[in-house]
Amino acid sequence: MAIDKRQQLRKHKFIATGLFVVMVITYFLMVYGIKYSDAAWMHYVKAFSEAGMVGALADWFAVTALFRYPMGIKIPHTNLIENSKNAIGDNLGTFVTENFLTPGTIRPYINKLNVADFISDWLNQPKNKLLITTEINRLLSGILYKMDDKIISNLFAKKGKEAIDNLPFEVFASKGLEYIIENNEHNKLINLIIPEAKGYIENNRGAIYDKVVEKQPLLGLIGGKSVTNQLISGITSFLNDVEENEAHEIRNEITRKLFEVSEELRTSDEWKQKFTSLKNEFISMEKIQNYANDAWLNLKKEIILNLENKTSVLNTYIEKNIDELAHNLSTDQQWKDKINSFVKQFVYKLALRNSKEVGTIISTTVENWDGKELSEKLELEVGKDLQYIRINGTIVGGLVGLIIYIVTEFIFS
Repeated sequence: MAIDKRQQLRKHKFIATGLFVVMVITYFLMVYGIKYSDAAWMHYVKAFSEAGMVGALADWFAVTALFRYPMGIKIPHTNLIENSKNAIGDNLGTFVTENFLTPGTIRPYINKLNVADFISDWLNQPKNKLLITTEINRLLSGILYKMDDKIISNLFAKKGKEAIDNLPFEVFASKGLEYIIENNEHNKLINLIIPEAKGYIENNRGAIYDKVVEKQPLLGLIGGKSVTNQLISGITSFLNDVEENEAHEIRNEITRKLFEVSEELRTSDEWKQKFTSLKNEFISMEKIQNYANDAWLNLKKEIILNLENKTSVLNTYIEKNIDELAHNLSTDQQWKDKINSFVKQFVYKLALRNSKEVGTIISTTVENWDGKELSEKLELEVGKDLQYIRINGTIVGGLVGLIIYIVTEFIFS
């Protein structure tokens, strides 16, 4: 592109200079012709070409003076762009600030903003949805790969240990026991134990007799078996009463004792110390560290596999949320209005708040440019059009000179 512009600039310079050369040749031909053959028409052509040369030179000087010293001569007020670079930057910054970054010029454009519809339309295009999903996957994968596994697992372990240390296991145990009592689970347990106890007693009559005789040898001589059978019969009868009577005093006593144990679990410092000791024994920092490390590595591996699998639950979830966002932006007018209102206010305030900074950036940027390079770039951009000034100056100058000559001849002849 720069080569094309440079070629076009050279081409138009050649045309403008060529036209000037034509005027010079014509002028001298007319001077020579008048000397040897004084025809009337030659004076008109001579006047035209003479004025055309003057116009061409004047406009060449004007155009050249913008970008460099004419013929390398440092004439005052020439090479304007390079010499006035800083002033140009300041004026350009002030011009932009005062004419483009004002409430009156900014507001009409900001009021036309419809960010919600733009985003919705953009998101509804399959290629853009795929682009977002791909970029999210790439971002998340990059973060996961760059993470220090040791730091993350240590953090999990530390937070896990803090959480476990703060867990009141004694309160959990107390609440659990209260739940058992309130749901009558302890009586169900009693109902399970009593038949087993009766069966055990019945199946071990001989052993019970031996224990009784062992404690009281005289009973073996005076009817120990009868006493033992009566004892077993009494115990069995008692157990039957407990089993059949849901309101038996033994059951009530067990319930009261369990409530006392529950209260003691919750309030006793001794139990608190016991649970703390158990926690420290079975849930040590070393064990938590190992668990945290294994959990993090497995979690990281699973996430990466899900990100790489286009049909995974994670990718499906991401795509679903993109679809929902696009749908809400296109159908929920209240949400659209809020987003557009927020963006408009933000952009408006941002533009006004930073208008002076924009002018400063423009001014500073121009000042930091190399003056000669800036001049060359500007000439490359607008130099082609400026050559028309030289061409027009040559033609218009020639016509003006011709008119002056005609008028002069008409008045003074």
